[in-house]
Amino acid sequence: MSNIHPQAIVEPGAKIGKNVTVEPFAVVKKTVALEDNVVIKSHAYIDGYTTIGDGTVIWPGASIGTKTQDLKYRGEKTFVEIGKNCEIREFVTINSSCMENSTVRIGDDCLIMAYCHVAHNCQIGNRVVMSNSAMLAGHVIIEDCAIIGGMTPVHQFSRIGCYAMVGGFSRVPRDIPPYTVGGGFPYKFGGVNIIGLKRHKFPLEVRIALSKAFKITYRSGVRLEEAIAQIEHEVERHPEVQHWIDFCKSSKRGLIGLEGITKTALLSSDSEEQYFEE
Repeated sequence: MSNIHPQAIVEPGAKIGKNVTVEPFAVVKKTVALEDNVVIKSHAYIDGYTTIGDGTVIWPGASIGTKTQDLKYRGEKTFVEIGKNCEIREFVTINSSCMENSTVRIGDDCLIMAYCHVAHNCQIGNRVVMSNSAMLAGHVIIEDCAIIGGMTPVHQFSRIGCYAMVGGFSRVPRDIPPYTVGGGFPYKFGGVNIIGLKRHKFPLEVRIALSKAFKITYRSGVRLEEAIAQIEHEVERHPEVQHWIDFCKSSKRGLIGLEGITKTALLSSDSEEQYFEE
């Protein structure tokens, strides 16, 4: 049995799983599907062809599945899919997508804090954290386990790689490679996200290899194409290193921090070695 408060509005046609809770004054439109154990708190508004996964909690004031803000939208059928065990906090806005049968996707175990915005055609992986008022423009891709600090806007079509940590009050106009830590505007890297990689049990040899890949890309002063070739030749090919290479090769907006790199701008990173101890 589900617990639907009599002062909630759940339109006929909405698909409601087992043990679902919908609190008073929440609105669930007829095209919405709520899987088992979902909680919709008061004054949340769920619209469109939206599916919310098992165990996810939608907090008060959140608006999900509403019409995209993309002016190219012409009424086509689009979707929102939210995974399992997510926390969508107060006043988050997750718009529906743009272009026929396209989908905004949010993976499992994500925490999207208050006042965040997720625009049309965005793809968010598993275990992603978006801190308060982080904002994603259209077509943004966030890979697994990335963390985005508060008040940070991400430009349309940009990507943030897995296990990257982006500081608050940053600006992200280009792609941020996986496994890195940085922030600010202009964006500056602190190096590989060693603390995060340790917490996720990445082996020492993988952390060292990723650090080498990072240094070649950002500290050697060579063009990205040359850096990739050097990484392929010199760095042990762990799956994580291969992901670094693939991410860099597939960048369409370009990697953040490489816009004006020169040999005179090199930074010493020898001190980073102290963070590799087990």
